[in-house]
Amino acid sequence: MTQPYLIALDLDGTLLTDEKKIPRKTKEILFKLIDLGHHVCISTGRPYRSSNMYYEELELKTPIVNFNGAFVHHPHDAEFGIHHSPLELDVAKRIITACETFKVKNIMVEVLDDVYLKRPDEVIVNTFIMNENPLQIGDLHKTLKEDPTAILVHPEDHHIAELRAMLEKEHAEVVDQRVWAAPWNIIEVIRSGISKATGLKKIAEYYNIPQERIIAFGDEDNDFEMIEYAGHGVAMGNAIDELKERANYVTLTNQEEGIAHYLKNVLKLV
Repeated sequence: MTQPYLIALDLDGTLLTDEKKIPRKTKEILFKLIDLGHHVCISTGRPYRSSNMYYEELELKTPIVNFNGAFVHHPHDAEFGIHHSPLELDVAKRIITACETFKVKNIMVEVLDDVYLKRPDEVIVNTFIMNENPLQIGDLHKTLKEDPTAILVHPEDHHIAELRAMLEKEHAEVVDQRVWAAPWNIIEVIRSGISKATGLKKIAEYYNIPQERIIAFGDEDNDFEMIEYAGHGVAMGNAIDELKERANYVTLTNQEEGIAHYLKNVLKLV
């Protein structure tokens, strides 16, 4: 075979169809590549609890990037280490206070797989924490006692731009932010300098894979750094325009199995 590649897969809007399924042809191509000795990994903004089902479905034995790089670990190899880069607690509480001044709909704070909510929210419970009960609901200044992995803010739609501008102006040195696209328009806040690229770099070093043999697929603004870092930065056909501009290549959409289309052509699979 050719020298091994590292293939990094975003989940939502990329590997997964709009029905949150891994399509058949894509799965077959990925299994074939793994059998040939290539390394396939997941790189997602999701926490591990809501990505491990796809990890298991693909029968992966590689590290995984969660929380957009704020948590990177190897479920099958403790020697890889646990790389957790949370926000400092006092910084997190300053961010929470700033967001509360905008009277946001809700704030969710995650400490790895533990979830804290400012107020009860059936939509968040059903959509973001897989119908599990939050650890605690209430005043986050009182309930939150550990450095959090990520803060998810659900603002009123007309406050999104203003809130993001405030975070950029007053807190850019300590946090980075991303927006989850419609219909949610969630602002995610993580520690500054952390991205999917920083997580993917750890995995590349683990396997000794150079950048030119890294293929990364994505569709949203939380994929910017990863797409620019990879030797093959591939935007899905349904990706936002800003990502397509940064990518080396634009493939078909997630509904059209764009990952399978690109890998089959580039890695010359029969």
